[in-house]
Amino acid sequence: MFIATLIAPGNLAVGDISAARDRLAVAGCAPASHGWIDEGYAADIGFGADPVAARNAIDGAFQGIDVVVQPAEGRVKRLLVADMDSTMITVECIDELADYAGIKPQIAAVTEAAMRGELDFESALDARVALLKGLDEAVIAQCLAERVHIMSGAVELVRTMRGQGARTILVSGGFTRFAEPVAASIGFDQAIANVLEIADGKLAGTVTKPIVGSDTKERTLAEAADALYLPPEATLAVGDGANDLAMIRRAGLGVAYHAKPVVAAAAAARIDHNDLTALLYAQGIARSQWRTD
Repeated sequence: MFIATLIAPGNLAVGDISAARDRLAVAGCAPASHGWIDEGYAADIGFGADPVAARNAIDGAFQGIDVVVQPAEGRVKRLLVADMDSTMITVECIDELADYAGIKPQIAAVTEAAMRGELDFESALDARVALLKGLDEAVIAQCLAERVHIMSGAVELVRTMRGQGARTILVSGGFTRFAEPVAASIGFDQAIANVLEIADGKLAGTVTKPIVGSDTKERTLAEAADALYLPPEATLAVGDGANDLAMIRRAGLGVAYHAKPVVAAAAAARIDHNDLTALLYAQGIARSQWRTD
């Protein structure tokens, strides 16, 4: 059996569920039982065949509604590996650092191209960090305090999953000086990111090698799953950029979150309209079970 989860907090109607069932039936997916996870917020439709056809039939068919299609078995995940910039936080940290240096437009353009998959991530990171050489180290803390904001739903997602026994890992192509406090604030078990090198109280314009990029993200997911003796279907990965694609493809549920087109097109699931609590609904977890402590 498979499940299609419709998610539109506060805006999901019985008619939407009925229309989705009709589409599944026309696509030959054999819809079965359905029910609310939280009334008006999220609902499940069970069906018996062809998840690819189901996804094609209903994903994107309803305005403002996100759809996640997956096997019913193994729906609750035991490992979360997440990107940071523009996923667990609302900004790209390197772009915000560049703003303090007065060169945000130049760096932001490179960041956007790299996240769209148009540039090699490692080379693009080296080039951007080099432009920050000489920036006062104190700006990092200032940027963290003034510019870095936690994405809506991040705390609920991570703390609820941890409360249910899952391992949670933040893996960022950004920098430890941001990733470590962000991970602690949200409640992750672990943070992995690049180390900005400092010389005489100023950014040296380099990062410690090897760079944390796509390979590291995918390897982190695989190694953590192995260490926990988890099958692939018990894993969840979420990100927005091209350097997240490998881990998204490898995960049991790989989610493109408000993602660049190349990522949204390749991911098995995407969240375009809702916040990160959509990933709790995708696991069938109702709001009464969410945690923020």
